Amino acid sequence: MPVTLLGAAEIRRLAADLDVTPTKKLGQNFVVDANTVRRIVQVAGVDASERVVEIGPGLGSLTLAVLETGASVTAVEIDHRLAARLPETAAAHGVAEGALVVLDADALRVTELPGDPRVLVANLPYNVSVPVLLHFLETFPDLERGVVMVQAEVGERLAAAPGSKIYGAPSVKAAWYGSWRLAGTVSRQVFWPVPNVDSVLVAFARGGEARGSEEERRRTFGIVDAAFQQRRKMLRQALAAVLGGSAAEASEILQRAGVAPTARGEELDVEDYLRIARASV
Repeated sequence: MPVTLLGAAEIRRLAADLDVTPTKKLGQNFVVDANTVRRIVQVAGVDASERVVEIGPGLGSLTLAVLETGASVTAVEIDHRLAARLPETAAAHGVAEGALVVLDADALRVTELPGDPRVLVANLPYNVSVPVLLHFLETFPDLERGVVMVQAEVGERLAAAPGSKIYGAPSVKAAWYGSWRLAGTVSRQVFWPVPNVDSVLVAFARGGEARGSEEERRRTFGIVDAAFQQRRKMLRQALAAVLGGSAAEASEILQRAGVAPTARGEELDVEDYLRIARASV
């Protein structure tokens, strides 16, 4: 029996049955367009042999599109009502027993995932998208690639390159784990309720070897935060507090790392920040 997808009318019916009113607080905008969820799965390159982790499956639109490929899914859902209903919805739409595992949990607190997933897909709300992604990439090194649908401003920031105005701490931290690219825009009309912001797809692929140790990552991220908290200042000033306590000491460490003390945070890539972290020990 083939897996069938949710339609707009059924999504509204499910929400009514569960007394779920999409809320701004949780950033819930349910996808009601089958072509959009299939597109996410296609961009992620999901095939039948894989286990996928989905963050925030909601009523199951994207979940069913992944399961349609024959892949299996571990879904992490914070809303107890949605988590409880999802297996029932999946069974009613032709999903084989055992293909879907639902974790009723806060994605920011998850530290173990059954099935050792290699691919991540998600439709993420604005307020938690970056912290959730960084938590999963840090906690689950076996995640090789993924595609997330996020607010356009967030997606553009994740994929930004050094030198652009939108390049910031999230850009550098995301780059620690691999490469990121914008993979398409998403119409507001595919959501219910229709949001007042634009959305994009962002694809990522993890790099090969780990960029540095966990201690180096923490130190690098601390330096990144300091640099962008005062992004208009030269690095010798912006980093003084975290590199010895004075601009002179910061300058010395920056020069050891091969970074100009007069540069600004937005000019540096993740490797530059890692060199600063190593030079500061």
